[in-house]
Amino acid sequence: MSLRRLAVSSFALIGLAVAGPVTTGSSPGSSLFGGAALAQTAPPSAAVQASAAPGTATSPPSPIAGCPMLVASGNPQYPPYLWRDPADEQKLVGANADMMQWLAVEIGIPIETRYVGPWGRVQEEMRAGRIDLIAGAFFTLPRTEYMDYFHPAFRETRSVIWTRTAAPVAYKRWSDLATKQGVTVINNSFGVEFDNYARQSLKISQVASIEQAILMLQRGRADYLIYEDTPAEAYAARNGGPAIQPLMPAIAREGLYLTLAHRSRCNTPELRGRIARAVYKLSQDRVMVRFVDQGFVLWRKQPSL
Repeated sequence: MSLRRLAVSSFALIGLAVAGPVTTGSSPGSSLFGGAALAQTAPPSAAVQASAAPGTATSPPSPIAGCPMLVASGNPQYPPYLWRDPADEQKLVGANADMMQWLAVEIGIPIETRYVGPWGRVQEEMRAGRIDLIAGAFFTLPRTEYMDYFHPAFRETRSVIWTRTAAPVAYKRWSDLATKQGVTVINNSFGVEFDNYARQSLKISQVASIEQAILMLQRGRADYLIYEDTPAEAYAARNGGPAIQPLMPAIAREGLYLTLAHRSRCNTPELRGRIARAVYKLSQDRVMVRFVDQGFVLWRKQPSL
């Protein structure tokens, strides 16, 4: 990485780290086994516009030359944060999509939250600069080679072990999983320490989707599933089948960050400053709590694809 890029990444990482605690809740990460891996712009919803504090009249930010709009994406199998809209499969909806609309108002630049493929493809598109933002990614060192992170994290996530309720695994520590067959979704990360341990000591299959992983667990083709608690619970509740349950302790608690591609044509000091200030405000005003609540409501009432 060039010295200039290292400086840029350091700026974004240090940025506003004094912003205070993130809100808690529930994977986007790099691969468990190494590897860092045109819809019309919709106006911000009334609910998003209402996120501004009452009585605070501010003039909209001025345009940034050469940056008429931004394209965001993320993990499309991640309710209540992101999933494909059944009414428009090229669009992502959920809490993080609402956050992108809120951010668009704050920085004065329209943002489209698009479906560009599965999570692994999203990371490839980000590396190439074909998308500008990832609306929710874990921090990994390899990713700092191609995208800037904005602090603080806008959400804290918890990754857990899931087992069949009728056949639970005796689990208290990672070593309890050594003789069992696990499953997770490809290109997921659960923290550097666990990822390294899993590569060396555990048998874990990777599949293309969380729905496929849950089905393998329910059918007894895996003894346990590793995934974040909230998205896995959302899918299990919608899909039915044999009951599954999370086991404690959690294997990882990580922050979910907004990131900007190094190769984005809009990656300028001006834009980074605007985003950094907006992310700080997002944390201080606890706006994300309401977006997550809205995401749960939408997920429960929408039909699956």
